[in-house]
Amino acid sequence: MMDNPIPRSGAGRFLPRIGSPAYHVMLAGVAILILGPLGGISAAFMNFSIGFFIGGQVLAGILGSTVTLPYGPEGRHGANYMQTMAASVAGMCGMAVLVQAMVWLGLPEPPAWKLVLYFMSIGMFGVGVGMLYTPVLVDRMQLAYPSGFAVANILRALTDKNLLKRSIAKLGGGMFVGYAGGLFSLNLASFGRLGLTQAGIKTLEGLSISTSTFGAGMIVGARIAIPALVVALIGIWQTPYLVSIGWLKEGEPFRKIGFIISLGTILGAAILDLALILIQAARRFRQQSAEPAKPAEDWKRVNVWRLVLWVVFWGAATVVLGSQVLHQPVFFLVVAVGLCFLFVLVNGISLGISDWNPISSAFVLTVFILATLGLRDPGVGLLCASILLIACSEGGDMQQDRSTGWRLGTNRILQFRYQVIGIAMGAVLAVVLAKVFMNSYHVLREDQFSHQHLEGAQQWQSAMTYKIVGALKGITNPQPHVMKALRLGIFLGLLIEVARKLLKRSRRYQQAVKTTRAGRATDFVLDAVVLSSPYASSFGGFVELPTVLWWTAGGVGASLYDVIQAKRAARRPPPADGQLPSDMSTMSLVGGGLIAGDSLAALSVGLYGLLKTVL
Repeated sequence: MMDNPIPRSGAGRFLPRIGSPAYHVMLAGVAILILGPLGGISAAFMNFSIGFFIGGQVLAGILGSTVTLPYGPEGRHGANYMQTMAASVAGMCGMAVLVQAMVWLGLPEPPAWKLVLYFMSIGMFGVGVGMLYTPVLVDRMQLAYPSGFAVANILRALTDKNLLKRSIAKLGGGMFVGYAGGLFSLNLASFGRLGLTQAGIKTLEGLSISTSTFGAGMIVGARIAIPALVVALIGIWQTPYLVSIGWLKEGEPFRKIGFIISLGTILGAAILDLALILIQAARRFRQQSAEPAKPAEDWKRVNVWRLVLWVVFWGAATVVLGSQVLHQPVFFLVVAVGLCFLFVLVNGISLGISDWNPISSAFVLTVFILATLGLRDPGVGLLCASILLIACSEGGDMQQDRSTGWRLGTNRILQFRYQVIGIAMGAVLAVVLAKVFMNSYHVLREDQFSHQHLEGAQQWQSAMTYKIVGALKGITNPQPHVMKALRLGIFLGLLIEVARKLLKRSRRYQQAVKTTRAGRATDFVLDAVVLSSPYASSFGGFVELPTVLWWTAGGVGASLYDVIQAKRAARRPPPADGQLPSDMSTMSLVGGGLIAGDSLAALSVGLYGLLKTVL
């Protein structure tokens, strides 16, 4: 399927025609050889150094749009294809920490080609499952996916001269601040050379500056941002009680058990929403005989049967490769593949609401589930739970990319093809970068979980590997409180979502919200504090309090700005040159710029670290 060709002028006349084979070769070449490796280096470096990575969508969107700029507004689709492929490469490269976890556990490293095939099959399976949920999460629920939102605005602005003129200052200003803040947060150790004392550096580290988190909060607003703070504060309040009942040890943060409860609340809410969706689908099916179904728009069309076959094939390939090539038990492999259908949905909802994909949480919880089924071998647990880590990462990328495509009207089938090519390249790079980093920095090969205060560990904290290894070393000790926490979360999530839906469907309540200021204020307090959506509030259980504070500050600040601007707009006429589209507001552009700047900072630090290693 090809895009419709458009007349070319200016610099565009020297480039391949849109939709031609040469056009797609050019896009794929730039994405797979330049943008993907750049994002992959950044992702691997961040995971090895601090334990999380910023997705490559925003970064690749900015760089890709410079290639398609001569095509004009239609160039946004080409830039979207490139960022889709490059983000897949980057996401897979972040999985290099799985190789590091094998070394920490003292496991024999399989030949590189075996790991590449295994990682690739899981990635292919993950994007297929993510695509299956696109009609629910993107088309029906229309989740925000803040980074996907930012990419869509960036691509529209950078490929449309009219939009660029009216948005460049806001977007560029946000990128500058995000870049400066990102460099600051990733290079705190360098402040020691400026004369700061060790205590001074520790104080700066406590600030945990996160411009991308602040920017994501600006995109979603106060109704989504405040609930996370409420949960984080409740967690701090209840920490002594959780210690007293043995769910936490003395000195451990709420997050240690909070992420399990939060996963449960998302799952509980999702159970209700999926049940309602299935009921509505059944009703529509019965009505089809009365009225013909409206055909989907061309760019939205996907062959569902081929997609199902894709998922079945790669799911089976994962089990076969895991059992026959890596010699893992079929039972645990099948259980892990089955859990992907649950966690890709749950993590996708979390990513769509808060821009946070809790892949390490999915890994840890899977380890505990497998342990209850009899798992006692950490090596088996690593390779089986890796299915969840990779599938949730790439499935979430798929959904986020589809949200960008939904806003731009990008062809989904072509986007899917670009993504799977990126998966193949990313699987190779993930293993290569793991070898490069660990051979260059030997501290990365040392088990920080068992050996504290290693020299050089301050610069290479490897927090994700630390969590993975910690969970795997704990499977020999039964932890029934983990499953209790999960059941508690499911019950709370289901209860809260039922109460929210019953209240919001009340005609009297709807009338009050529409007609009275008190009703609108009540609705805000209900959403933000009293009866928050589990999808929004769960973020407070996944991350530390400083991150939640940046998230909340961004949401509250953006909402206050929008209120002030709305009052001003009511007293003055619109500008003569028109306004930006409603979904390209000032706060969404600035917030997207902050996310983009933070991504660029991560890339800069990653490239610097790699060049320093080579030279």
